[in-house]
Amino acid sequence: MFLAMNRFKIARGREEEFVDHWRRRESYLQEVPGFVRFHLLQGAVTEECTLFASHTEWTDEAAFTAWTQSEAFMKAHANAGKSARELYLGPPQLELFESVL
Repeated sequence: MFLAMNRFKIARGREEEFVDHWRRRESYLQEVPGFVRFHLLQGAVTEECTLFASHTEWTDEAAFTAWTQSEAFMKAHANAGKSARELYLGPPQLELFESVL
């Protein structure tokens, strides 16, 4: 199993807009070999921001890498962040994990 997470700092008071943006977004993940599941997670809240993470699970790192080089990835990210740029406090932070147990 391989996990890819993007962490987002979202401006306070804009959390519902952010979640709605992801709810309406077409990811094309279901058509990608090796994709297992997706979750959008909400985390800690500070005076400045609310932390969110998009979490994708893959059969292995090769499947994730193939996704990042696919037409589906290009379509899914063609307008990513453009319509909701003011929600983000900085760029997403990518974190990758391989299952060891």
